[in-house]
Amino acid sequence: MEKELEQTQRDLTKIVLFGPESTGKSTLAESLARHYNTEWVPEFARAYLQEKYNNSAEMCAPSDLIPIAKGQIQLENEKAKKAKDLLFCDTNVLQTLTYAKTYYKNFEDPILEDCVKQHQYAHYFLTCIDTPWVPDDLRDKPHERKEMFAIFEETLISRGVSYTVLKGNLTERLQKAKSILKTL
Repeated sequence: MEKELEQTQRDLTKIVLFGPESTGKSTLAESLARHYNTEWVPEFARAYLQEKYNNSAEMCAPSDLIPIAKGQIQLENEKAKKAKDLLFCDTNVLQTLTYAKTYYKNFEDPILEDCVKQHQYAHYFLTCIDTPWVPDDLRDKPHERKEMFAIFEETLISRGVSYTVLKGNLTERLQKAKSILKTL
């Protein structure tokens, strides 16, 4: 695997916020990091794709996926160096791969697959679609939220990873997340 796609190994519990667009992943990752006085990893794809959209009015293409994965991993590795015990990741390469398989039918990328298989996370928090959908330049599936949630959940199930669905308002989600984190 390319060095830029390797995950830094540390004695650190890594948690992924995972799920469809506009389900509160960023807010939750930041809130959890603040509560535990640690770091959180923002979603690299948002900044990358917003810049692309601003410069050319183009959306994500398959050629963007490896640069997005590299950028996400670089951010994660940087934050892992500073984190204290826990690191909250607002998405990861599995999220990128899930979107790719949804948007680009029959999409396969052995580099991304290898990356997903080799990266280690203690737990995933799958964010439910019970939050208001907030439009922006990049979000495009306001009427397909149930279908997208099902795709994300099926991804976690098929990969056999440990996950918990987080529902409700921010306070309810934080309470549930904190109770799960006590068990890890």
